[in-house]
Amino acid sequence: MVQYKKRLTALGSALMLVLATVTSTSGAAAAAPARAAAAAAAPQEELCGPGSAIRFDRTAFPKKPKVDNKWFPLKPGMQYTTTGTVKTATETTSRTVVHTVTGLTKVVDGVKTVVMWDRDYSDGELVESELAFFAQNRQGDVWLFGEYPEEFENGKFVGAPSTFISGLDKAQAGIAMKAKPRISAPHYVQAYAPEVDFLDCGDVLKKHQQVRVPTGHYKDVLVIDEYNPLEPASAGHQRKFYSQGTGLVRVTAVGGAEQETMDLVRIKKLSKDQLRGINRQALSLDNHAYTVSKDVYAKTPRAQVATPGDDDDDHDDD
Repeated sequence: MVQYKKRLTALGSALMLVLATVTSTSGAAAAAPARAAAAAAAPQEELCGPGSAIRFDRTAFPKKPKVDNKWFPLKPGMQYTTTGTVKTATETTSRTVVHTVTGLTKVVDGVKTVVMWDRDYSDGELVESELAFFAQNRQGDVWLFGEYPEEFENGKFVGAPSTFISGLDKAQAGIAMKAKPRISAPHYVQAYAPEVDFLDCGDVLKKHQQVRVPTGHYKDVLVIDEYNPLEPASAGHQRKFYSQGTGLVRVTAVGGAEQETMDLVRIKKLSKDQLRGINRQALSLDNHAYTVSKDVYAKTPRAQVATPGDDDDDHDDD
C-alpha cells in the first residue's frame, strides 16, 4: 500500500517527516537556516544526515515493474482507504484518503514505474488528487520517482505547484521503503525536489509492534519516523506503521502544531471493470498534467495501461 503523505495546502502543514540529524529552531525564522543547511549538504547528498547519500542506479530496476516489498506492496487493482482527524489549536477536521494502485505504468527518469492515484478529502470535500510513481529495484527497495498533486479549494482546481519529477529541475528519486529496514541504520532520503522545497527523510524507529485498526489486528509492525528538515520544528513529524503484506495501517503525529491520526479502515480488490474505470480517470489526470505543468510534467512520456506480463520479472526476456 502507498506511503501516506501529509502535504496539504488546504489543510495547512507540509509533509510527513521530522528528524534527528538536522536541528532547526522553532518558528518561521528557522525555515531559512534549515533550507540553507539542506542546500549546503546537497553537493555531498548527505541530505538526511551521515550515510544518507542517494545511490540511484537506473540499471538496477527491471524492465517490467513489480512492487512486492512485504512492507510496501503495490498490486494493481488494490484500493486502501484511511480515515482520521487533523487537530489544530482552533479546529478539528476529518480526513479521508483513498489510495488506489492503478493498472498504469509511466517511465520516469529512465525507469518504468507503477502509477498510484490518491484522492484526499477534508470534511468530505476533495482537496487533492495525486499521481505518484513507484518502482522496486532488484534488491527489493521501493523508490519514489515523483508526484503530481492537483489541489482543490471549494471544489475548484487551483493548480499543482508541488509537482516534482525525478531527473527534472534537480529533483531526485528516493527510497520509499527499504527491502530490509534496520533500526539504527542511517536515515535515508525518500525524495528530494529543491525547486519545490521537498525533502523527505526516513528513520527506522521500531519493529515487532502491534496495531489494531478497523481492518484488523496487525502484528510484527514496522514503525518509520518521517520528517522534512526543510520545515521548521513547528511542522512536527509523523510516524508510519507498516504491516507485512498490507503496507501502511496507521499514521500518528509527534510534535508540531497540527496533530493528525489516520487508520486503515478498508481494503478492496477492484473488479476488472472497476480497474478499467480507475485507469481511465488516472489517464485523464495524467493528460491534464501536460497542460498544467508544462515545464516539468510535460517533459515525461505519457502514462500507459500496463500490458500483460508487465509485472513479471524481466528474466522472461532472456
